[in-house]
Amino acid sequence: MKLSVIMPVYNEKDTIREILSQVRAVGLANEIIVVDDFSTDGTREILQEEAQKGDLTLVLHDHNQGKGAAVRSGLERFTGDIVIIQDADLEYDPRDYPTLIRPIVEGRIKVVYGSRFIGPRKDMLFTHWIGNQFLTVLTNILFDTTLSDMETCYKVLRADVAKGLNIKSNRWGIDPEITAKVLKRRNRIFEVPISYYGREFYEGKKISWRDGFVVLWTLIKYRFVD
Repeated sequence: MKLSVIMPVYNEKDTIREILSQVRAVGLANEIIVVDDFSTDGTREILQEEAQKGDLTLVLHDHNQGKGAAVRSGLERFTGDIVIIQDADLEYDPRDYPTLIRPIVEGRIKVVYGSRFIGPRKDMLFTHWIGNQFLTVLTNILFDTTLSDMETCYKVLRADVAKGLNIKSNRWGIDPEITAKVLKRRNRIFEVPISYYGREFYEGKKISWRDGFVVLWTLIKYRFVD
């Protein structure tokens, strides 16, 4: 089965070459779609150099729109049988791809999430942990499920599921919107443990506690509308 990797990128000049190298080294990606959301720190120029290697599709936004918009741009273009979302900041390890795609390749399930909380991980700030736990518990209550990590980047979808989501969120609402729509379409989610190397704000982490309100509203909204 053909695997497509969608990588939303914004101002990641210090990590972008390394994460692309890691994705390539795994050797499973048949298609890499990198969406630069109008980076201003030199990332865009690095990506243009990387694109000359001929093994990735580079999409350039003409203004900053947010992670959700970047993921949506990738979802509009991928051609694989399975699609995986990959952050560009080295928090998530592409060596987990075999574990992530196996249940779909075997025909057992249509959607797999990589959970940061049932596998080995770098310790994260308590405030990040409690925020993730609260939003995941709320997801479980609203959608009658038992997830351990709704906010994970590693969301792996069979092509027919991904193309039927009709994603609208431009920014941090992307994760709860995907989850809500996957579950409302009667797709159960299979979780597998992944490695996680969380970074801090001084290292470039972008999401903050304020964005939790966006996630909260998105969960409630898509519980009742589509």
